[in-house]
Amino acid sequence: MDVGHKCALCSCPAEAGCGPVTRPGFGRARPQRAPWQAFSKNWRQGGPHRITIEFVLKNQAVPRTASGGEGRHPHTGGQRSATAAGAAVRAGERQRCPGTARCRQPGHFVASHPVFFASAPVLISILLGASFSRYQVEESVEHLLAPTHSLAKIERNLVDSLFPVNRSKHRLYSDLQTPGRYGRVIITSFRKANMLDQHHTDLILKLHSAVTRIQVQRPGFNYTFAHICILNNDKTCIVDDIVHVLEELKAARSSNRTNFAITYPITHLKDGREVYNGHQLGGVTVHSKDRVKSAEAIQLTYYLQAINSLNDMVAEKWESIFCDTVELFQKSNRKVKMYPFTSSSLKEDFQKTSRVSERYLITSLVLVVTLAILCCSMQDCVRSKPWLGLLGLLTVTLATLTAAGIINLTGGKYNSTFLGIPFVMLGHGLYGTFEMLSSWRKTREDQHVKERTAAVFADSMLSFSLTTAMYLVTFGIGASPFTNIEAARIFCCNSCIAIFFNYLYVLSFYGSSLVFTGYIENNYQHSIFCRKVPKPEVLQEKPAWYRFLLTARFSEDTDDSEETNTYESHLLVWFLKRYYCDWITNTYVKPFVVLFYLVYISFALMGYLQVSEGSDLSNIVATATRTIEYTTAQQKYFSNYSPVIGFYIYESIEYWNTSVQEDVLEYTKGFVRISWFESYLNYLRKLNISTGLPKKNFTDMLRNSFLKTPQFAHFSEDIIFSKKYNNEVDVVASRMFLVAKTMETKREELYDLLETLRKLSLTSKVKFIVFNPSFVYMDRYASSVGAPLQNSCISALFLLFFSAFLVADSLINVWLTLTVASVEFGVIGFMTLWKVELDCISVLCLIYGINYTIDNCAPLLSTFVLGKEFTRTKWVKNALEVHGVAILQSYLCYIVGLIPLAAVPSNLTRTLFRCLFLIALVTFFHCFAILPVILTFLPPSKKKRKEKKNPENREEIECVEMVDMDSTRVVDQITTV
Repeated sequence: MDVGHKCALCSCPAEAGCGPVTRPGFGRARPQRAPWQAFSKNWRQGGPHRITIEFVLKNQAVPRTASGGEGRHPHTGGQRSATAAGAAVRAGERQRCPGTARCRQPGHFVASHPVFFASAPVLISILLGASFSRYQVEESVEHLLAPTHSLAKIERNLVDSLFPVNRSKHRLYSDLQTPGRYGRVIITSFRKANMLDQHHTDLILKLHSAVTRIQVQRPGFNYTFAHICILNNDKTCIVDDIVHVLEELKAARSSNRTNFAITYPITHLKDGREVYNGHQLGGVTVHSKDRVKSAEAIQLTYYLQAINSLNDMVAEKWESIFCDTVELFQKSNRKVKMYPFTSSSLKEDFQKTSRVSERYLITSLVLVVTLAILCCSMQDCVRSKPWLGLLGLLTVTLATLTAAGIINLTGGKYNSTFLGIPFVMLGHGLYGTFEMLSSWRKTREDQHVKERTAAVFADSMLSFSLTTAMYLVTFGIGASPFTNIEAARIFCCNSCIAIFFNYLYVLSFYGSSLVFTGYIENNYQHSIFCRKVPKPEVLQEKPAWYRFLLTARFSEDTDDSEETNTYESHLLVWFLKRYYCDWITNTYVKPFVVLFYLVYISFALMGYLQVSEGSDLSNIVATATRTIEYTTAQQKYFSNYSPVIGFYIYESIEYWNTSVQEDVLEYTKGFVRISWFESYLNYLRKLNISTGLPKKNFTDMLRNSFLKTPQFAHFSEDIIFSKKYNNEVDVVASRMFLVAKTMETKREELYDLLETLRKLSLTSKVKFIVFNPSFVYMDRYASSVGAPLQNSCISALFLLFFSAFLVADSLINVWLTLTVASVEFGVIGFMTLWKVELDCISVLCLIYGINYTIDNCAPLLSTFVLGKEFTRTKWVKNALEVHGVAILQSYLCYIVGLIPLAAVPSNLTRTLFRCLFLIALVTFFHCFAILPVILTFLPPSKKKRKEKKNPENREEIECVEMVDMDSTRVVDQITTV
């Protein structure tokens, strides 16, 4: 009953009866000896031996029996082993899906053209890598990290059209519309001294004078602050109001006036203007009636024009000189501490992460290469595969280089979030290569290299293809327009490209590397030096060091009755098989593992309930930078009040109507207000004029009286008048400024305030919007940053659900879904306890965590679920022995690669390290502890799944072997019964 099976010796049809039959999909025989190494001991000791191997059809695994026999190979007549190939698995052998037979063809093709498949990926990577001449860096942090589609951006456009910056001479509080170009410095004292005393006041004014004298040299002209500052109506530079306050304070002291007082947070200048100083005085202590007693910090801001490219270039250079000037000034005045910051600081510090990470990434690469080589090495110099460890990492590197080349050619720009892509590749690519190496170790040594390569592809290609497809689906969804954070979308898109080429290169480049090392092994050459290993009798005459370097196990040195695999001397294989598998399935160990899992779930739940969204931009920059120092100082001294919020009424309303006036005042109630409207109403009351004037009188009084008064003249920037056809003047738009009292959690309170005011604007009679540049980052951030993770989880569940109808057993997908949920739940909980917020970087890591878990757990679960007849414990041990080594090797290399990342002085890499480390640790914990224990007492039940054998499902093969005593030739005969 031949079903198209091939002879294992020469691939001739089975009916020729030339050798042991191999049947794809029916399990794996134990490794055989090389063709030139006869199993002569037992055969010469006596008579023919007979085997009967029972093949149960329908891909059912059955026990194996030992055999021997007599016959002749019609082609070679050479001496061969009669140990049968094909049937069922014992502990340590893999379960196969019938579809894996089709995967043998790519393996045969790669093994037939190894030079092409080894050179093509290298050539492609070099050609695409040359595109680094087009390397560009993304400079806009807002483009990367602010939600792409947000109401705040629409509101900003409306605000810019109504009140452009050149209409905001005196209203540049906290960059009301756009960050623009500016230089900012916080001055404080190491001893918490009063910055308003005479010494510090003189020092601050001296610094102000030094800043205004900064020159930017250009060919033919030197630009000073006066040339690039924002000009007032009288053609003088606009400076912070606190400078005027300090100048008046100095003048009062010079004239011995004691009646000068500064109030907080709103004070009055000499010209009668009300100004807000809540963001210019920090650490304030007040007397009664809000009179300032002392201030621990003062903040100065210098706004610059950037109306054209030349002006912008000069302003950028001025910002750099500004920081140098402040730092130089501090060196000469060591009693004060200064924190400079510019509009370019965030961009520079964001990209600085890439520069400070370089040497740590090189260290990581060296450590991974070293450990990968060690993991693939063993004492047997023939079967050791150190080069495959190096070539596996080279495969991942080539794929990453190819993806980077494509990004450069398509006009993509680099940013610091790309630092995570090599670690995504490392986790997926190394596991794929180690799994192929593990499959190679379980092939028969007496097979041709092409047959062994085909067996490797049949064993590992299908699972590697499925996990790669899962990566492409989850990251592909993240790269779709549904993702509202551009940095996350670009990261997912580039990860998809890199993973796709990694898949191709693992099968081609690494597959061809297996072929070359296979020929070295078959020729009994040293795995490193590639020289022929001498026979044991020759080695005995050599020195001890020589024997150590050329230690190898020859087949004739092994008794034919031994069932041990020649690769079981590998340290990790030996450890798992001899010790760990028995220990983790021990009855007395299981309760402690279950208890430990309950503790894990408890702490994960505790952290999960404390998850917070992190929209703080300081979380994505390097640590020892101006951004971090300035942000820390600002949070310490200026966190009492929120940023100034613009309250914009964008349509004509009845300002003269008392009910409308009450509505507007009600909306702004509870805020510190800088409002033309409130000042105008108070102005009318002081004149004993009713606020409910007719429209014409109300408008005329506003234009011709109120705005003409010097102390209120600056409010003209906040009102837009329009003349109608009958020369009637109307207020078509206006703005006011609000400041909220905040606590330490200023960002969360500001976000809640934004949502409250927006809801109010939808229901109020007065149509208004609120805006501050920070709203662009906070608006819809929570939903935007969580959307890629949510979409990826949904797509992964969708794929697992529908693939349940295609896999051999849908229970695999059920277990896989539960495992992924457990891992992700734990990672989110523990990263929160480790002070990692849910931001763009952590969400990308969580998307990767889904795939990393599937990568490592899917082979274990499929081997266990598809196993039949034996006990659960037996199949748990089998799954660990088969896949545990590859998981352990990739995990060790991955963790070693992550360790240098923890030392990088950057908040971005800190988040990256903590998330990836937790993903690897929790997944490893599930693979080697939770799943092996839980699967021993939860479904599927092996007894219920045991099927009865019947004659239709049974095929017997009789192998007869005999020794020709006149020579060393052994011939085999196979008879199908």
